Amino acid sequence: MFDFILDFFRGSSVDETDDQRANRLRLIDELTFEVIPLKSLDDAVEALPPGSRVSVTASPAKGMMATQEATEKVLAAGHDAVPHVSARMVKDKAHTAELGGWMRAVGVSTMFVVGGDAEEPGDYFDAVSFIRDLLDTDHGLSTIGITGYPDGHPVISNEAHHEALHEKQAVLADAGVAAYCSTQMCFDAERIATWLRAERDAGFELPVHLGIAGVVDRTRLLTMGARLGIGQSLAYLRKNRRALTKMMTATSYDPNDLLLPLSADLADLGVEGLHVFTFNQVESTAAWRAKLVG
Repeated sequence: MFDFILDFFRGSSVDETDDQRANRLRLIDELTFEVIPLKSLDDAVEALPPGSRVSVTASPAKGMMATQEATEKVLAAGHDAVPHVSARMVKDKAHTAELGGWMRAVGVSTMFVVGGDAEEPGDYFDAVSFIRDLLDTDHGLSTIGITGYPDGHPVISNEAHHEALHEKQAVLADAGVAAYCSTQMCFDAERIATWLRAERDAGFELPVHLGIAGVVDRTRLLTMGARLGIGQSLAYLRKNRRALTKMMTATSYDPNDLLLPLSADLADLGVEGLHVFTFNQVESTAAWRAKLVG
């Protein structure tokens, strides 16, 4: 027990080579801030560093229009916006064509697609069926992001998720559209590495943007995390004594708690970006980034 206490106060000891450290800091420097179309959005946008890459979520409670309005607000502030489209929130092919036309009109070059969890979906029950129809529209996109779930999906089997991941890769490759996979938030470095190695061995080649929590107040992280369906990751925290103790004694989460244990593997696993869940607490994550990379 005494050794555990000493280890906690010393912090994690991870040896990095110069190249590994440089790669980790590059990923931090080029991270994507995720924001949510809530009342706190204006403050979040104001806190963004100039010229940020910003991912804008889609919420069943708010609807796709809220995502579109938030995306336009981010663009107007001089940032690069990546709107999320939840397939189950898209009504039909006509709605898909509208979204494609809107993305071209506002100058969006990258879109991120999730299946979504709307209880009463339109014509699309999954992301790949929406992607197929979107590719037939005049969308103007150069890149489409898809989802990955290292922790597993709350309602989709691991086998089904695996098959969907590779199907989406094939569909986008056939269409000649660049793509990447952004993962759901996970706190377990070993689980992330194991999942991604298995997918790489099975032929998954897309660049990965690792989904990580930003520098977020611990209460908000635990509350919002539960709402976003990352129960398995939160269960990992409950089982991991050191991680849970650090979480409950620190005022906020430090993303390096996940990045440092993965540092030696990030390049080999094809992790080329960071997708940071800020829950609109952008200022603290931006300050953490600035402290590390200037």
